[in-house]
Amino acid sequence: MPSLYFVQGIPYVVVMSLSTVIYKNMSVSNTDVALYTSGLYLPWVIKPLWSPLVEMMGTKRLWTTLLQLGMGAALAAVALTLPMDRFFQLSLAMFWLMAFASASHDIAADGYYMLALPQHTQAAFVGVRSTFYRLANIAGNGGMVWLAGELHDEGRDWAHAWQTVLALVAAVFIGLAAFHAWRLPRPANDAPAPREERQWQHFFAIFGEFFRKPGLLVIIGFLLLYRFPEAQLLKLATPFLLDPTSVGGLGLDNKAVGLAYGTVGLVALTLGGLLGGWIISRVGLKRALWPLVLAMHLPNVVFLAMAWTHPGHLWIICAALAVEQFGYGLGFTAYLMFMILVADGPHKTAHYALCTGFMALGMMVPGMWSGWLQSQLGYLHFFGWVLVAALPSLLMTAQIQVPDDFGKKQAAA
Repeated sequence: MPSLYFVQGIPYVVVMSLSTVIYKNMSVSNTDVALYTSGLYLPWVIKPLWSPLVEMMGTKRLWTTLLQLGMGAALAAVALTLPMDRFFQLSLAMFWLMAFASASHDIAADGYYMLALPQHTQAAFVGVRSTFYRLANIAGNGGMVWLAGELHDEGRDWAHAWQTVLALVAAVFIGLAAFHAWRLPRPANDAPAPREERQWQHFFAIFGEFFRKPGLLVIIGFLLLYRFPEAQLLKLATPFLLDPTSVGGLGLDNKAVGLAYGTVGLVALTLGGLLGGWIISRVGLKRALWPLVLAMHLPNVVFLAMAWTHPGHLWIICAALAVEQFGYGLGFTAYLMFMILVADGPHKTAHYALCTGFMALGMMVPGMWSGWLQSQLGYLHFFGWVLVAALPSLLMTAQIQVPDDFGKKQAAA
């Protein structure tokens, strides 16, 4: 599980986070960065359309290993495009290919996770899988951003600095994919679907089963709106750190961002994820839900405070981001466990993919307008809006139903 979710996190962080830094370094506007990189969420939005194929054809292990090799090749292709004249269009095309492969890999890997572990162990391991997923984020938003800044300081232009970083990442990724093809365990229940379940009628029956779930509108509303504030903040967090103080940013360089947001912040997020998973396994999702939800949204006030005060000391920025990311790590575990609850059943792989598709749609649409909104409001008022945008999430949280002791580790008989 640790190495599987580390590998799952790498292409996602490259597509959704590093792409914004790369384009910012190469002088693409905030509006274009937010619009076009938010569009890259689309494969995660529509992946439920082919999720039953993963359920019906082959094993989750086979899908996982083949897609990992494909994503390694896509990483190398992105590196090749960056020094070219039409780098923006070409690299976006390669990011799209990587996004489709990564979204498909998520279906297989998450299905593998739910097949390999019993429910209470899934709750306990939510923090572990989040930890190693976030370690991939640390490697990306921390190590890769820092290394690109170091190469740039040594005299390389941004295109060749990022080309070197991404080529290195591609080599490491392909090595990990080969390791998984060799060593990933083979759960006994990870088997191809019976022949009678590989018909098109069964394909559509899997979708129908999901859309007949009780309280479906509330479920979809929660999945769409839980991350509504974060969807807008996420696209502007790194530009805010990099932009000069004259336009409302904090004026950090790549190496400082790699330390503050990509390392200190993500370590705090990882610790929050571990604690959130432990809390749910001890008291259940129902009792932990509201404290975890509030822990996720309230710390966003640190961005408003930084936009107001423009702290000049890196340690203050690091501390503020640690608070915000720790709270997010706590709150996201509740979201993951709710998706596991909704997906529970004989077709959990496809149904979990449907849940994550709605999650991705909830991230894509607000992210697309966030760059334009920030350019109209400025950073200070934009972060004030992000706090107000938590209200729909809180309203939907009040509507969902969670069984008593769901996710709680049961005492041994």
